Amino acid sequence: MRIPEETVERIRQSTDILEVINDFVSLKKRGSNYIACCPFHNEKTPSFNVNPTRQIYKCFGCGKAGDAVRFVMDIENIGYGEALRYLAKKYGVEIEEQEQTPEDLLRQNERESLLIVLNFAKTFFQETLQTTEEGKSIGLSYFRERGFTNPTIEAFELGYTLDQWDALLKEGLRRGYSRDLLEKAGLILIKEGTSGVDKKTFDRFRGRVMFPIHNVSGRVIAFGARILKTDKIQSGSAPPKYLNSPETSVYHKSQVLYGIFQAKQAIRQEDVCYLTEGYTDVISLHQAGIKNVVASSGTSLTTEQIKLISRFTPNVTILYDGDAAGIKAALRGLDMVLEEGLNLRLLLLPDGEDPDSYVHKVGVEAFKTYIRENAKDFIDFKASQWLTEAGDNPLKRAEGISDVCASITKIPDPLKRQTLSQRVSQVFHVSEQSVISEINRLLRKQQEQSKKDSERQNRSGGTLSNKSVQSEPSIDDINSLLDGFGTESPEAASSDSPPSRGQVSIIDSVKLVRTPLSYQEEECIRLLINYGIRELEPGITLCQYVLSELHEIEFQTSPFDLILALFREAYSQGNILTAGDFMNRRSPDGIEIQNQAIHLTTPRYEISDGWLKHEIIVPSEAEIGILADAAYRNILRIKKMLAEQRMTTLQQLLRESGSKAPEEADQLLTEYMHFKRIDIEISSLLGTVISG
Repeated sequence: MRIPEETVERIRQSTDILEVINDFVSLKKRGSNYIACCPFHNEKTPSFNVNPTRQIYKCFGCGKAGDAVRFVMDIENIGYGEALRYLAKKYGVEIEEQEQTPEDLLRQNERESLLIVLNFAKTFFQETLQTTEEGKSIGLSYFRERGFTNPTIEAFELGYTLDQWDALLKEGLRRGYSRDLLEKAGLILIKEGTSGVDKKTFDRFRGRVMFPIHNVSGRVIAFGARILKTDKIQSGSAPPKYLNSPETSVYHKSQVLYGIFQAKQAIRQEDVCYLTEGYTDVISLHQAGIKNVVASSGTSLTTEQIKLISRFTPNVTILYDGDAAGIKAALRGLDMVLEEGLNLRLLLLPDGEDPDSYVHKVGVEAFKTYIRENAKDFIDFKASQWLTEAGDNPLKRAEGISDVCASITKIPDPLKRQTLSQRVSQVFHVSEQSVISEINRLLRKQQEQSKKDSERQNRSGGTLSNKSVQSEPSIDDINSLLDGFGTESPEAASSDSPPSRGQVSIIDSVKLVRTPLSYQEEECIRLLINYGIRELEPGITLCQYVLSELHEIEFQTSPFDLILALFREAYSQGNILTAGDFMNRRSPDGIEIQNQAIHLTTPRYEISDGWLKHEIIVPSEAEIGILADAAYRNILRIKKMLAEQRMTTLQQLLRESGSKAPEEADQLLTEYMHFKRIDIEISSLLGTVISG
């Protein structure tokens, strides 16, 4: 349903983009702005920039840009209306909407419908735990035995589902949710061999305590469940002790960390993330006051999960059980963490203990002390495993050194690799040069393997279609297209071939070649958006100057032509547009214009405070003299390039004028000389050296 425009404006005015983005990414202040590694693409060096004054963000790596609403839409993969509802809930802005009917739900996209029905299920499980006799006697008793308090149960929204075939199904149907939607959410199952009117459906989770799995923003996207009745666990045909939701369009287990919503603020504050294996490990440590803890949600650690941690901290400490399985799990995840550039420490608990049992056994202070005194970096961790196994066997020691060196090669930072090679030589009592040689050998081996894989892929790609082969154009292809740009005659321009509007397509590829003129048009729009309202001299704004100089000139590049038209339209009505007018556009063309406005108003670099400390003064382009000169030279360049374009067209027409009347050829030559004089005059004003 549509949200009234005045409500949208209240939501936008209430929103702080720093608070919104900080829920998903750990921001650090740099100058007047904030930076982070971009959450939308994989990078090691921060290129994601947030401007709190303009309330916008921009990634200089992947190009993502927008305001708080656009960020929520992109990070959560949700629509515009749902992003507004998310922000309204966060900032306590009331939205007056009619109660949704089942028909309304059907009209929503599948993702939103799934999130709504999963939230219904979470609430149903909570109510069952707290209000039914079975829920209190079995589910609540179990949580009490684990030592979970009411605030903890509420914080993790724990629940219980009745030991009945269709308790959730009946309640869902009564509330207006369809069987199809409940099935897509992974809440019900269809009995094999049934379909149509004979289709038999029943609840997926029955007689289990429920652990809702949340995404980063706190929405329930799945469930983990544990069966409690011992007679069912011990019987030969027993259902699995633990059962998780299946993957859906909102839940991909390899991309999710259990407890990340509850832990993200503490991870940022403590600047370290503790990684465990189980739900109860997370909950028990959280209740004990160690809140910067997450679990891998029933899967082996994945690259996507590591990247999720890296949004909030570069430091990870793995807390696994001290048995053989725990050691194996720790070693399995070690190289992946290093490969993503994170700093890693590992801790194995005493044999027979897990984080849940150990924190209850020794208390939170002793647990924290144990972490401080026993957590090891990956070199010490691996070395202790190898040295214990190797004893006096030199070959085993050599194998261990090679294994540790192999982990070091996963680290993308060469300076870190150099430093860690010194640690290996100290731990294994070998020369640093031999360690460096082994690391280099392994790196060369990786490069050779990568080259072989690439060659193999290229060979296997030899049978692909011609279109895929042609996707990368040659230099000759590009030059031939550029040679023809801007030379079409009036007759050619009216043909069926697509016009060149500032960019030239290359062999049906997504790659585009921009003309020099398009960059000058972009610079003109940048000056208008940033400084259009500034007065270059009393009574003359930059906008007035630019529009008067560009009278009857149309830009050739989209969307700069549209933005120029908007400036002209507003100025004709006595108004001068500013950056804010483009940031909030929500028309069909609004996204592209908004992105361009953000791109043109967000500087990639800022002057260091250290320069000011040493009295190094850098002139600002906002100074009137500098700004006036920039606008003046930009207008000259645009007119010069337009003159050169016309001269190129006239040259082509003159070459084809052999069959035309002499008077027509003379007219073309006169017009050519006119534009040539303009070109020479502008070159002189710009101080450009020209030939001919």
